[in-house]
Amino acid sequence: MSGTHEHGHQAPMTHDPHASHDAHAGQDAHAGHDAHTDHDAHAGHSGHAGHGDHVAIYRRLFWWMLALAVPTVLLSGMFASIVGYALPDWPWLQWVAPVLGTVMYVVGGRPFLTGAVDELRARKPGMMLLIGLAITVAFVASWASTLGLADHQLEFWWELALLIVIMLLGHWIEMRSLAQTSSALDSLAALLPDEAERVVDGGTELVSPDALQLDDVVVVRPGARVPADGVVVEGSASFDEAMITGESRPVARGEGDRVVAGTVATDSGVRVRIDAVGDETTLAGIRRLVADAQASTSKAQRLADRAAGWLFWFALGAAVITAIAWSLFGMPDDAVIRAVTVLVIACPHALGLAIPLVVSIATERAARGGVLIADRLALETMRHIDVVLFDKTGTLTAGEPVVLEHLVAESHGGKDDAGQDDAGDRLLALAAAAETPSEHPLARAIVRAAEDARLTVPDASDFTSSPAVGVTATVGGRTVRVGGPHMLAEEGAQELPGVEPWRAEGAIILHVVVDGEVAGALRLADAIREESKQAVDALHALGIEVAMVTGDAEAVAQSVAKELGIDRVAAGVRPEHKEREVARLQGEGRRVAFVGDGVNDAPALARADVGLAIGAGTDVAIASADVILASSDPRSVVSVVQLSSASARKMVQNLWWAAGYNLLSVPLAAGVLAPIGFVLPMSVGALLMSASTVVVALNAQLLRRLDLDPARSAARALAA
Repeated sequence: MSGTHEHGHQAPMTHDPHASHDAHAGQDAHAGHDAHTDHDAHAGHSGHAGHGDHVAIYRRLFWWMLALAVPTVLLSGMFASIVGYALPDWPWLQWVAPVLGTVMYVVGGRPFLTGAVDELRARKPGMMLLIGLAITVAFVASWASTLGLADHQLEFWWELALLIVIMLLGHWIEMRSLAQTSSALDSLAALLPDEAERVVDGGTELVSPDALQLDDVVVVRPGARVPADGVVVEGSASFDEAMITGESRPVARGEGDRVVAGTVATDSGVRVRIDAVGDETTLAGIRRLVADAQASTSKAQRLADRAAGWLFWFALGAAVITAIAWSLFGMPDDAVIRAVTVLVIACPHALGLAIPLVVSIATERAARGGVLIADRLALETMRHIDVVLFDKTGTLTAGEPVVLEHLVAESHGGKDDAGQDDAGDRLLALAAAAETPSEHPLARAIVRAAEDARLTVPDASDFTSSPAVGVTATVGGRTVRVGGPHMLAEEGAQELPGVEPWRAEGAIILHVVVDGEVAGALRLADAIREESKQAVDALHALGIEVAMVTGDAEAVAQSVAKELGIDRVAAGVRPEHKEREVARLQGEGRRVAFVGDGVNDAPALARADVGLAIGAGTDVAIASADVILASSDPRSVVSVVQLSSASARKMVQNLWWAAGYNLLSVPLAAGVLAPIGFVLPMSVGALLMSASTVVVALNAQLLRRLDLDPARSAARALAA
């Protein structure tokens, strides 16, 4: 509920026992770019949690290792033999590749070796163990060859260098795509003011909100946030509660009414007696919900890790069988060469890039379409979503009131002094004149409606406002008042016949009184975004059910749902009920995507299988989300679904290309065709390895052809 106004306008009660009839459509919108998460990018992989410092670590490692890899590869005797050039006959030259290769193994290989140990301890072989095995075998075999303890064919310094560099590149790309800037919990904490004005004998004192105790009285001035939950003991004011409760309209709070920490007094000052502090406040409760939901988020093992795990056992098994088979044939030296070659040739160059490249390109394409991917697991999950649950205010609606209709009293017709002969235009012009000095969202909506209609708005004087009542001004020598039922009661007037249907649908009703006589009424409501209907229709076309949850009253929610064609509605809910609504749908076996923009949405965003935050929403909503819709266009949800499907196809294709190299080259390197005189030469294995990496990179680039413009994404879904 965001700042109520002078007008105690008329609207249905919500489920909040303290809620008045006043409400508002605006929401506190902090455009932030924080990204949610506990991204455990490699569970057990040396703690690769996706934080920004890991991006810097992998970036520095990559560039340093690349600098070392160039001379290591070029001065490797085996590489020179494969490519076909001769190295200078300098005695010291033969030690360059071993020395640099050792540095690369120890420094550049450390993240993978540490991760390999973690996977061994967890008994879950994956990408890290496969990489660790390949570089370790290459390292040991290369030193044995360099020192003359093994065949010269086992000199793999060039392969060791290339593998480390390519793996570091893949992990740098991946960490960058998962990097986060701040946490949802920090954003929640930021809603509290830095200082509270506590009432003491002889005046007030500034203290930290943490220093407040039960029964302390604090002064909350216009524009200030409430430092802790409490009850108003003096004064009345309009409170912007949208960031906490999700109400779409302003709420008037007077003596005896409860207010919660983090909400904003918009027009008047009040005194509040504190009745909850610290962990007992509503804001702290929401914070706990976010923390619990994030902690319970499933950390699914990645497809590439599973593929790497399978390849690990495949390569290890192939190496053992190779060694045994060649030994049984009486060729122990060849057994060692073939077994080592199998383990090295199984190194996942292409596999290490298969997923990160797709994710990186998908993330870039998404951003161009107004979508920011904070958690790449969400990208994999989105194609499986079967219910999209939208928060109403600021998501399907604009989050601010607009004038939708007016009703003119029969006694007010003819042409006015400004030459406006339409009774409705005259009514709107008078209301706008009286409201012009006010900064309240409802006043701004009325003035904006008059401007959009290009009406001549006369000057006003003697402006006064009264919270929960309305505004009064002198316009052209007449006294004009705009307000709700309290204003009508003060005037001893009755509301106009014909406004009952407005009330039934939950609209805001303001009457205009001129010189003590009711001249007409205005109907205001939270405006539905133009794109919302197409977004809902496109999701239906994709076979996805659409649901809506809101803190607004049932009548308001049903009116919006009917207009948009939404399948199911939950209205009048509190923050914890939004999170429970997600959990309830999940309990039905559904995969749920939640779309919201307020602090009250943060627990639901974190609980959902995929949380999508409207980019114009609060920092905490963005920080709790897996995906941020930067354009605030609900059709971007359709773009995310389509991107998820397209990127999944590319991931699977790349994994098959990457794994296909291993499935083909490992048996050939092992000597499966030796009986017919063919054993895969190391040089051919290297070419196949490079070809696989190139194919994976080019295939990922094809994802750039996907157009994720929200309008075109929705049109594509509707045309399918």
